[in-house]
Amino acid sequence: MKVALLQCDDVRENFLPQFGNYPEMISRLVHRSYPDAVIDVFDCRDQHYPEQIDDYDFYISTGSRHSVYEPLPWIEPLIKFVQNLDRQNKKMFGICFGHQIIARALQQPVQKSPKGWGIGIAQNRVAAKPAWMTESRSTLGILVSHQDQVMTIPKSATVIAESDFCPYFMVQWNDNLLSIQGHPEWQNDYAAALIHDRRSIIPAERVNAGLFSLRLKPDNDLFAGWIRDFVSAE
Repeated sequence: MKVALLQCDDVRENFLPQFGNYPEMISRLVHRSYPDAVIDVFDCRDQHYPEQIDDYDFYISTGSRHSVYEPLPWIEPLIKFVQNLDRQNKKMFGICFGHQIIARALQQPVQKSPKGWGIGIAQNRVAAKPAWMTESRSTLGILVSHQDQVMTIPKSATVIAESDFCPYFMVQWNDNLLSIQGHPEWQNDYAAALIHDRRSIIPAERVNAGLFSLRLKPDNDLFAGWIRDFVSAE
């Protein structure tokens, strides 16, 4: 199994010694389902992509502190790359910013939500069980840290997990593209560190609720299985 990881950000420098960088976090997530997977990292900010997309079984994009609608020189090429993956029937899984990049690639709007910050563990209703999903539950709890949200999805897409706060939390866009607004690669201690680091820009009530939610364990293991199921589906 060969995986191409599309890197769109780095962990803040002061957190790197304790938590490592995003490719390490996502590699641990992938290796839960594919212990022998080879994962190559491509930094999209440098417009670094595989020369041959068929060299990889599937693609994963990281989150980012940036917004997909920012006029950064590397975002439009990333959108075009995702569109090409879809045309070539290559499977891709998007995380947070990657969720929103897929939306942009499919001409769906993304904007800063009037509902404000989502932080801590987001509890979502599981709204659909696709044929590829071997294990399902009624709820899905995943760590989040975001202000932007996908605003609409095509009629052909399927909402797999949703909440009143984030109606399009997890979406299967088509047979090739799957994405989630949350961070199944994160652990609670990293989420807590980020919340404390952002106290100056997040309302205190939201900070307290986010930290309180961390008493629970996120459903990362379940989600790792869903990635395997989706990639394996014909």
